[in-house]
Amino acid sequence: MLKGLSRAGLGDIGSDERFIALAGEYGFQTVDIDAKGLIDRNGLEGARKLLADSGVTIGSIGLSVEWRASEESFRAGLAKLAEEAAAAAALGCRSCCTYVLPATNDKAAHFAVLATRRLRTCAQILGAYGIRLGLEFVGPHHLRTAWANPFLWTLQETLDWIDAIGEPNVGLLFDAYHWYTNGHTLADISALTPDQIVHVHINDAPDVAVEDVLDNGRLYPGEGVIDLAGFLSALNAIGYKGSVTQEILTASAPTDAPEALLKRSKAGFDKVYTAAGLA
Repeated sequence: MLKGLSRAGLGDIGSDERFIALAGEYGFQTVDIDAKGLIDRNGLEGARKLLADSGVTIGSIGLSVEWRASEESFRAGLAKLAEEAAAAAALGCRSCCTYVLPATNDKAAHFAVLATRRLRTCAQILGAYGIRLGLEFVGPHHLRTAWANPFLWTLQETLDWIDAIGEPNVGLLFDAYHWYTNGHTLADISALTPDQIVHVHINDAPDVAVEDVLDNGRLYPGEGVIDLAGFLSALNAIGYKGSVTQEILTASAPTDAPEALLKRSKAGFDKVYTAAGLA
């Protein structure tokens, strides 16, 4: 499984070009970035060279389409999705991800109908370029009541929704934090097949009651109480080979130098990968 980075948890790291260079320097293999933006600034061959020179590939792009709000906003965003998918494919990226909040101010059933259609449309566009769509269920308890009506937040609910969307290129963005805050188990991972997982996020949680774990209270891998060795071992055992990407959401942005945060991230990855027997 490839060791990956998002910008979350790296402070003021600057441009994507610097992000790529530093990721490679510290031994990471993938980055989550905007592929189209990288090509727009550097040209296709320049972008390919930047990635190759650092030994880095793109783990995933984000779904820029606003599928949670109005139909007008959704349709406006669709116009550029094909361009973003084409750029990602040209740089060898095969993953695009979005998160699913566990509650909504809309009527939940109506929202589900709209969101299913919208995400199916996005998946069809992405699929034309060989790109998969990953849906991330969000587990922290405090977010379940942050909006008027509950939606979905568990692994099984998300798998059922993926089945309802009905496109073969839709799967999970599987985040260790959300796995933990749901009280899911290693057996839940073992029951998955690798084709059900599009992308993986890794992070850690503080030693507080699981009901009190905050979405923006995340720790670096190996610094908290999540069984990340078991998490990684279970993913490896089912045959997942994709990126395991750090995502550290905090209440305030870290102020340490990016190099110090990358060193901390590398130490965390080394710790949990070694514990999982994957170093």
